[in-house]
Amino acid sequence: MIHYKEKEFYSSKDLALSVIGGRWKIAIIWCLLQQSPLRLSEIEKKLPDANQRMLIRQLRELEDDKIITRFVYPVVPPKVEYELSEIGLLLEPVVTSICNWGDNFHAFLEKD
Repeated sequence: MIHYKEKEFYSSKDLALSVIGGRWKIAIIWCLLQQSPLRLSEIEKKLPDANQRMLIRQLRELEDDKIITRFVYPVVPPKVEYELSEIGLLLEPVVTSICNWGDNFHAFLEKD
């Protein structure tokens, strides 16, 4: 049994899916793998179907799970940038594999 954030997980697979599962988390990680650091407005441009409220929520969860790092610059107006943490960068092969599978699945669907 794995205990994390007052929850119990039966395996590390369940824990991993809890951390990176979410409608926009993989997409956010993908964006940060392509270019980093990014501001919220830049992430919004790369993910136009996501609303700001949901992106902020997913970013906070990723930050809380130490997948991304948030930098706040002491300027007016505040400047905030996001980048992948050391453990977040280890998701690169996982996210790349998921995206490659998506490309293959799309090609498969196009055959029909």
